Amino acid sequence: MESQTESLWLIALASKCTAFSPQTILFLFTLLCLASLTIVLFHWVEPGGPAWGKYRHNKFTPRNTPVLPPGPRGYPIIGSMDLTVGLAHHKLTSMANLLGARRLMAFSMGDTRVVITCNPDVAKDILCNSVFADRPIKESAYSLMFNRAMGFAPYGVYWRTLRRIAATHMFCPKQINLGVIQRAEIASQMVNMINYNVGKNTAAFSVREMLKLASLTNMMESVFGRRYELSTASLNSEAAELSQLVQEGYELLGKLNLSDHLSWLGSFDPQRIRERCSQLVPRVNRFVNRIISEHRVRDHKQEAGDDDARGHDFADVLLSLNGPDKLSDSDMVAVLWEMIFRGTDTVAVLIEWILARMVLHPDIQSKVQDELDKVVGKSRPLMESDIPSLGYLQAMIKEVLRLHPPGPLLSWARLAITDTTLDGYHIPEGTTAMVNMWAIARDPGIWADPLRFSPERFMDKMDDFSVLGSDLRLAPFGSGRRSCPGKALGLTTVTYWVGTLLHEFVWTQCDQYPVTLSEVMKLSCEMANPLKVMVHSRRN
Repeated sequence: MESQTESLWLIALASKCTAFSPQTILFLFTLLCLASLTIVLFHWVEPGGPAWGKYRHNKFTPRNTPVLPPGPRGYPIIGSMDLTVGLAHHKLTSMANLLGARRLMAFSMGDTRVVITCNPDVAKDILCNSVFADRPIKESAYSLMFNRAMGFAPYGVYWRTLRRIAATHMFCPKQINLGVIQRAEIASQMVNMINYNVGKNTAAFSVREMLKLASLTNMMESVFGRRYELSTASLNSEAAELSQLVQEGYELLGKLNLSDHLSWLGSFDPQRIRERCSQLVPRVNRFVNRIISEHRVRDHKQEAGDDDARGHDFADVLLSLNGPDKLSDSDMVAVLWEMIFRGTDTVAVLIEWILARMVLHPDIQSKVQDELDKVVGKSRPLMESDIPSLGYLQAMIKEVLRLHPPGPLLSWARLAITDTTLDGYHIPEGTTAMVNMWAIARDPGIWADPLRFSPERFMDKMDDFSVLGSDLRLAPFGSGRRSCPGKALGLTTVTYWVGTLLHEFVWTQCDQYPVTLSEVMKLSCEMANPLKVMVHSRRN
């Protein structure tokens, strides 16, 4: 009956429309377009652009409008979306400087309201405030199951459970120490691989593929208990399959998805992101579920009847949980997939930046090597237990993190879960908040001669300057509730592997491949040109 009534209504409307002449219909259509254009421009002229203008005009009258942050208008409809394409951290820094809005700047990404800060005090208010405890979740992140993993899970009971599991079982000091031998074996395999390649030819050595393979091999063993020789890992079908899955995930999550910010595009999937995610997820599920099933069959917990017989990889940890911490299989897949995904990229990207800086600054490379020779000597390899005595090595890595943070901007997004005030400005619920750590780390008001590469700036305060989130002048792994849970493990791995590579080899520039520090923004901020260098053994 209801459908019949609707049909009659449509027929009646159509009959009325036939009474209009074509000229009248054209006039009404033009009037409608002009009205829509007027509304679009009315929203666009407000500071911050169309998303902020729409909020202001829909919520407030001229008399009771709160103080909103300053910012660029951008373009009608899309706002300042162009600022987030390419090297977004550079563009947003320049715009904040131009408007005098480094402390807090508003801008629009289509329908999305965004604020960004280049100030450490305001950054702390964002990262350590429970109002910003949530994350805006991209369609690609949701489709790739990350809404059930730690990075993008909504703030609440489930997220707190994941965080507790990570802190207690996965990234605790005991678990990190269990990987000492594993990291040493991979470091030794990298040394052997470099020696083999250097001995075979005198051409420049490309480090990126080796570092990515080492990182993937390390995460495969940490997460799944799979152990591969670095020299043959690229030939292993399982490692190759995982590498393809991770690479496809990087491309999807690193893209600016227009549908995330222009809701009317959601039905069209113009960039095929939803389609590609729907093809990738079944492959990920098959891969991870296969490994979980193998762990169950092996059932380490019943072998020999003691804890020492159990496996110690992350899959074993999750399978051993009981009570409120026990996860469903689908949630375990999401958590383990995220561990592989997040742990593979950052380590390789950061080490490549470090080695590039060592090539460009041979005097600093020599200082690091002198310290290594003094503490370790030349008769034995570096051990992780030596790292606390290597102050200059740690200072050098902090300086690289300052100038080349792997996640300068895009990994910092938070979501306001209620209306709040930030730096004196009204911030409405649903606003995305970002921190430009790249801009903070290069601020001349914070750092003396900020563009100069100088590890010495950290030597006087080695004991009290931490990069793990307590000091927002340099917090490359985040801070507060949503900081990277694996930051201690990641920094330990990077420091040990870099120390080993510098202890064993001298890294110099190749005339055919001059080292440049130009960047490309993918999921992480990578070197635009893969590093190719000459390597000489220090053992000869």
